[in-house]
Amino acid sequence: MAIQDDVLVIGGGLAGATAALAAANAGTKRVRLVTYKQSTLRHASGLIDLLGYTPDGDGPLIDPFSALADLPQGHPYERVGIDAVREALSFFDALAGDAYAGGNTDRNALVPTHGGTVKPTARYPASSAAGLASDERDALLVGFETLPDFDAPLSAAHLEAAGVPFDCRGVTLRFPGIDRDDAKVTRYAHLLDRNETVSTFVASPGAREALATVVRDHHEGESRIGFPAVLGDDRADDVRADLADALGADVFEVPMGPPSLPGIRLEELLYDALEGAGVRVTSGVPVVSYETNAGGDGGRGDRIDHVVVDRHGAKIPHRAQQYVLATGGLVGKGIESDRERVTEPIFDCHVPHADDRYDWFVDDAFGKQPYARFGLAPDRELRPLDSGANPEFANLRAAGAVLGGYDYAAEKSGAGVSIATGYVAGTHSAEGCE
Repeated sequence: MAIQDDVLVIGGGLAGATAALAAANAGTKRVRLVTYKQSTLRHASGLIDLLGYTPDGDGPLIDPFSALADLPQGHPYERVGIDAVREALSFFDALAGDAYAGGNTDRNALVPTHGGTVKPTARYPASSAAGLASDERDALLVGFETLPDFDAPLSAAHLEAAGVPFDCRGVTLRFPGIDRDDAKVTRYAHLLDRNETVSTFVASPGAREALATVVRDHHEGESRIGFPAVLGDDRADDVRADLADALGADVFEVPMGPPSLPGIRLEELLYDALEGAGVRVTSGVPVVSYETNAGGDGGRGDRIDHVVVDRHGAKIPHRAQQYVLATGGLVGKGIESDRERVTEPIFDCHVPHADDRYDWFVDDAFGKQPYARFGLAPDRELRPLDSGANPEFANLRAAGAVLGGYDYAAEKSGAGVSIATGYVAGTHSAEGCE
């Protein structure tokens, strides 16, 4: 017996979670999300980048919406339209609540990151709000000896070289209670969350007080102090507030590379919302095959009848009225390539690409790489199109990095595309249910 749902979303990242939540929000009663691997959200910065640079490299953009109308045909934003992008961001704002800032404006914020670069982004964690590069208040960046991924003095120097309108200084200190260089970022967070007692040279205070004491000796009156993004998880707001009170300065987090606490927090926020919306989540199960209403495994038909997932060796059919494919791009293995062709591995949907593999890239390492734009070509309802520009299946839509026609890394548009296309795919899927 097949498991029955109205909408089945394949993929558990930002696009898949948004699609499932949008379908549930539109009134669909039975929505299920299936995912094979752990979400890539925990490897992301947690920033919601809408469009930081144009496809031609112009930027950083102050008003990303002003550039959306000029995007080339086939870009995911062009497919869904500007109004849908706005609706999707409003949908995200409602989900995120006070956890994210930036929803009161169409302008990008400039958020410093761990390498000393500044990233244009539309929404950013509240924990980073006091650290914006447009803020003219002086800043102290604090790094830790056991966390070499964040070199605070180097990051401060890079920010000043980039021309930020404030003085910035960096120091590297010992984090009280952590001596191991291989400690996970969650260890720092849990130590501060629980305010665990730590041993110092003179006393055994709680971790928050101990950290404030160490930093206070190097604080020269800066109005704000930035730390790598390790300041708590479950009680992150309390950790920042206690540190700010103890130090007499605003405290902010600098987004880090993977694994990323802001990314983990975003994942937890979305999955809590999925549970609250009644979405059923099945993890650790790859989709291994499908059948159409025309019969056969891998044959073409008007509609997908069901997919088959592998649950610890057992083949379990899942049937739904509508499907959303949100399995990621080349990095997430939602798109695959070998020496001969580029493919989408679950439904074998058409992926536009040159026949000659030497046309998949250019020699200039900083040039526009064709492979960066590989992905499915959808219609305006985000149904993947075959080589003849016809929908592959009437009841399949795609969202996120599995779509082609854009270079999310160069444009700084990955999270925004995932939210916009996830929202549109989920909403249309709900509308397609009887």
